Amino acid sequence: MANPLQALIQTPSFARLRRNHGLEHATIHVLSRKYPRVGLAGHSSPSGFWIFADLDADQVLEGVQTALERLRAGERGLAIHPNCGTNLVTSGMAAGVAGAIAMAGSGPRSRDRLERLPLAGLLATVALLLAKPLGTRLQQYVTTSGDPGGLEILDIQTQIRAGVTAHRVTTRS
Repeated sequence: MANPLQALIQTPSFARLRRNHGLEHATIHVLSRKYPRVGLAGHSSPSGFWIFADLDADQVLEGVQTALERLRAGERGLAIHPNCGTNLVTSGMAAGVAGAIAMAGSGPRSRDRLERLPLAGLLATVALLLAKPLGTRLQQYVTTSGDPGGLEILDIQTQIRAGVTAHRVTTRS
């Protein structure tokens, strides 16, 4: 029987999402290096990704093309980003579980739970330390791909909503 996680990762839609997520991260790496004072964020889907940045479409297109070329040249590490939501979710879950473990069996009184608070803080801190490399591994093996395969850039559309410049990068693979 196949591993359910492996089966999910290999579905066409999830594979496209992983490639786009990797290209999104690579683009953010490239753009943040070229424009260090510009705040950047992104969000991926199977059909492409968003780059939120106060840049024009030509600057973003150049960044996306450079990122794709570098991924194709073997710079797989560009697909991993320290500020990825995968890392944040992994850290939050680890700290939450650690806190729950610390509180398990603490008793019905508020004082009983307060006495466990230092233990909860300690376990949550250890969990956060352990979560950082785990989040990176999850990116590497589950949520992103450093291999763009046949990924193609189809279009970039820019829109401004509530003062935020958003670039929609549409891809095909």
